[in-house]
Amino acid sequence: MNIFNAILQGVIQGLTEFLPVSSSGHLNIIQHITGMEEDNLFFSVMLHIGTLAAVVGVYVKLIFRLLKAFGLMVRDIFTGKFKWKEMDNERNMVMMLIIGLVPLFFLFLPIPGTDMRLKDLADLFSKSGYLIVVGLSLMTTGTLLYIGDRKNKKMTDLYKQKGVTRKGGAGRRKYTVTDALAVGFTQCAAALFPGLSRSGSTLVASELRGMNKQVALDYSFLLGTPAIVAAALLEGKDALFPKDGAPVTVDYWCVIVGMVVAAFVGFLAIKLFKWLLQTNRMIIFVGYTIGVGELITIISVIELVKGCNIFSGMPLQF
Repeated sequence: MNIFNAILQGVIQGLTEFLPVSSSGHLNIIQHITGMEEDNLFFSVMLHIGTLAAVVGVYVKLIFRLLKAFGLMVRDIFTGKFKWKEMDNERNMVMMLIIGLVPLFFLFLPIPGTDMRLKDLADLFSKSGYLIVVGLSLMTTGTLLYIGDRKNKKMTDLYKQKGVTRKGGAGRRKYTVTDALAVGFTQCAAALFPGLSRSGSTLVASELRGMNKQVALDYSFLLGTPAIVAAALLEGKDALFPKDGAPVTVDYWCVIVGMVVAAFVGFLAIKLFKWLLQTNRMIIFVGYTIGVGELITIISVIELVKGCNIFSGMPLQF
């Protein structure tokens, strides 16, 4: 790996991790076309740390408020002063984030008749023979974004008809347990299918539940943060202590450059996403994901007929 490659991967990671276009889907497409496989797990882990820094950079004030609310809430629980119905917005967000993370444990359930767990389906669908899954998932992402956009516009029009003006736009600003679980299970589904955007699908899940779109986006990014940390810890262990005992070689300059680029681009991507959502320009992502998804699906069908990767000529892997 060289500096240019590190910069390129940092840009791709920073953009696709947060924009509703699926980072895993784009990584699979790039690897499929170029034949380049990611063989540096440690570098991949550090790129995730870079994108984590981007989330913290954008939401640093909110994160501090939530941490403070969590501490006070724990104190009230132990002193018997905690009351569910009297939670303010910060405490509600903390509690709903915790509940929204619970469905992630379902990813570790075993698949009957195999030695796989649910989370292993993502690796299976990443093989070249399943490129059609990426294409169909990208089209699903675009369809979901369109549905969410239409739902939000209808909700805004309904508020206007009723003469209701609310700072920050239409929709509820407090999550319920049902809302949090719906978004949490949606995040699980997005983790299984490369091409199904996590940020996009969880945003739409919130919008369909009637949540304010900006609150929904904030919730989506914050909900994804623990998942990024967990993935980094699990992959980091394998990266530093590989099962085959092979020595780990690290080009620290490339790692640092990749992390910085991923963090900077990720920061800008989050800001761009928030602006596009606020100004009702989500149709851009709808067109992009459906268009790319259709193209990839067509390519995959051709490859399935031929039985090989049309770019490299190698047999498809299943």
